[in-house]
Amino acid sequence: MDFQTLRWKGGVDGCLCLIDQTRLPVEFVEIECHEVDQVWHAIRTLQVRGAPAIGIAAAYGVCLSLRGASGRVEQLIARLDAAAERLAGSRPTAVNLFWALQRMQKAARRLGDLPASQWREAVLAEAHAICEEDGRMCRAIGRHGAKLLADGTAVLTHCNAGGLATGDYGTALALIYAAVEQGKKISVFADETRPLLQGARLTAWELHRRGVPVTLICDSMAAVVMRQRRVSAVIVGADRIAANGDTANKIGTYGLAVLARAHQVPFYVAAPTSTFDLTIASGEMIPIEQRDEQEVTQWGARRIAPEGIGVFNPAFDVTPAELISAIVTENGVIQPVGEAAVRAVCGPQNGGVS
Repeated sequence: MDFQTLRWKGGVDGCLCLIDQTRLPVEFVEIECHEVDQVWHAIRTLQVRGAPAIGIAAAYGVCLSLRGASGRVEQLIARLDAAAERLAGSRPTAVNLFWALQRMQKAARRLGDLPASQWREAVLAEAHAICEEDGRMCRAIGRHGAKLLADGTAVLTHCNAGGLATGDYGTALALIYAAVEQGKKISVFADETRPLLQGARLTAWELHRRGVPVTLICDSMAAVVMRQRRVSAVIVGADRIAANGDTANKIGTYGLAVLARAHQVPFYVAAPTSTFDLTIASGEMIPIEQRDEQEVTQWGARRIAPEGIGVFNPAFDVTPAELISAIVTENGVIQPVGEAAVRAVCGPQNGGVS
């Protein structure tokens, strides 16, 4: 990628730099986070978003709680745990957030009784490892998933599951990028993704920047695009995947899966194993974030709906496993999708929450 969604700047007392995605595509602005609450705010307000990127940001956020810290290891762990608890409350659905925080806490407890400076350096090294591993996982997802896309394929995407949602390269868009790098001609129809327009603002910006032909459509146009055979695959990312393969993703994904089944279009999910939550049996148990009604009733500062009406604004929906043609992970493709295959490819030894 020719940009870094987020990166650590400086040494152990450095800061987290991230692209403010609320200002794209009009402005490309990086912000610096020096405190845990700034990371909490960035995650909550979608300055950084996408399940893998949220997890990486949270890992670095824990490190910010240790800036300038000294004392015994027990005191440092207490600071780290307090930061993890605070960050865990930023958003409820993306499981990568909790996976990364748990990993940081476990790593900190394995370090033993080291001098404070060495202990903090080791904690930061774990956050770096999470970021670097995400990049490798995204590249592997791309390699496995590119096999599903023939030369000349037109793909429909929803929301943003590209480099902006990860440490590097993306998940859903990784399949497209890898296929293009193999010499295949791939084009994309990008849903605008109401109400926050991540498809219009972020996916279209990212694909266009990389020279991939992209056509923007309103969400309500997806059925017509499928009926007219303008696309031959749907590819989306994920924020949490249950043990049976039920998948939570940006609101509107479930509708696309139903349309894809009706029009016999393959529906693919791309996600790293860190997005799987093997502690829950099905999607019915996935917590769904409810967001501010103003995201629906206002367009920027301008109100576009009557005062006093009711508003339902879930950020995500759940697509049943039976509607998913395949799930692409860094460890391979799950096809057909079911609990046995999920556990075989994405067991606890491979990451994720278990």
